[in-house]
Amino acid sequence: MTRTLRWISSLLAAVTATTLGLAAPARAATVSVPLRTLVADLPVATEVRTGYSRDLFPHWIDADSDGCNTRYEVLIAEATTTPSVGSGCYLSGGRWYSYYDGASWTNPSDLDIDHVVALAEAWDSGARDWTTSRRRAFANDLGDARSLVAVTDNVNQAKGDQDPATWLPTYEKCRYVAEWAAVKTRWRLTVDSAEKSALTSRANSCSNVTITVTHAY
Repeated sequence: MTRTLRWISSLLAAVTATTLGLAAPARAATVSVPLRTLVADLPVATEVRTGYSRDLFPHWIDADSDGCNTRYEVLIAEATTTPSVGSGCYLSGGRWYSYYDGASWTNPSDLDIDHVVALAEAWDSGARDWTTSRRRAFANDLGDARSLVAVTDNVNQAKGDQDPATWLPTYEKCRYVAEWAAVKTRWRLTVDSAEKSALTSRANSCSNVTITVTHAY
């Protein structure tokens, strides 16, 4: 990541934190541990889907009122070739890489913004007890680049709300497992037993790199 992108990421995190009522990242608790420890530390609990509705997670919002909502902020941040931003946040001339399937795209409409931990999965894992403002913050989390990722639309749709026990990307599985564990840690979400087993098994075959996560609240 370039210095400019790091600065933009920090700025977006600060704006999002202020707008959504989150603690500033610099003041939030941070953990920095090896991948396998991060996975091992995820608390196990039974998932509960009762009462879930996608509407309980308001998205996509324009947190900084610049005319680009969260979807477009992610597309701009993740572009491998920077797009021109026109009226109504119309993007042109950009290029994107979907790490789930190794595909590259030049038309933003070919990409979905995936909640790495799906909204329904978050609900099952603890978000059902959150306030609406906290669920809004999760659904629009620009404070950690691992929370939202631009990927090929039909691949995202095939993933749906599955967790790593039943779905992993074709490529970069270790990256995905690390990002999944980071998001669950950031938002203090639980995992079910099958999910924990799958994460542990996969992490054991990955480089035990250090993962740093700042809690969202």
